[in-house]
Amino acid sequence: MKKTLFAVAMLTALFACSEQKKSQNNENVNVNEKVQAKDVEGRKNFGAQHPVITPLPCIMIATYDEKQVPDVMMAAWGGQCGMNQITFELSAHKTTSNLRLKKAFTVSFATADDIEQSDYFGLVSGNDVPNKVERAGFTAKPSPNVDAPIIEQYKLTLECRVVSMDEKENGGARVVGEVVNWSADESILTDGKVDLTKLKPVVFDSSSNAYRVVGDSVGQAWGSGKKFK
Repeated sequence: MKKTLFAVAMLTALFACSEQKKSQNNENVNVNEKVQAKDVEGRKNFGAQHPVITPLPCIMIATYDEKQVPDVMMAAWGGQCGMNQITFELSAHKTTSNLRLKKAFTVSFATADDIEQSDYFGLVSGNDVPNKVERAGFTAKPSPNVDAPIIEQYKLTLECRVVSMDEKENGGARVVGEVVNWSADESILTDGKVDLTKLKPVVFDSSSNAYRVVGDSVGQAWGSGKKFK
């Protein structure tokens, strides 16, 4: 009797697993299936190609290689994903290899005052131009907290350690980093706080392939909407 019950239980479990796999496969098929989008009435429709996601911060990721040569690149696909965590996704770059090696990096932000150098860091690979930081007229010093360089000309910098790297088939990775310290130059502070009107960070406008400066305040967070309560 016990053997019979055990056999029934095993068959039931196997059937459940089989059905779950079928369900997962069906879900995958549905997810990967190409969907013919329907037009939204009264608007210009573009389908799924090159969606405009805004704002996209121009983050400057600085790393060391095995010889402690500093490298920095611009990335736009990133942002904050926790109280003290940031994330970004890279394809295969010198930076990606350095992240695997050092498990550390710093993040700064391109600004209106350094947009030419920052754009250059996104145009040229550290694999081809190892001294591109120096070539742009910038200087680097070691972070006291992680094995990564601080680019001195960037006035706001986060020092981070790699928490996870989700590897991609193309040699890239989705990275999550933990901020262990951040520092700011006194020139961008007002009443001891970072003042974005002084920093003048830029965002990437994917609609026109342009950089745009973060502008004036238009409201107060957790305050401007109170009139509707």
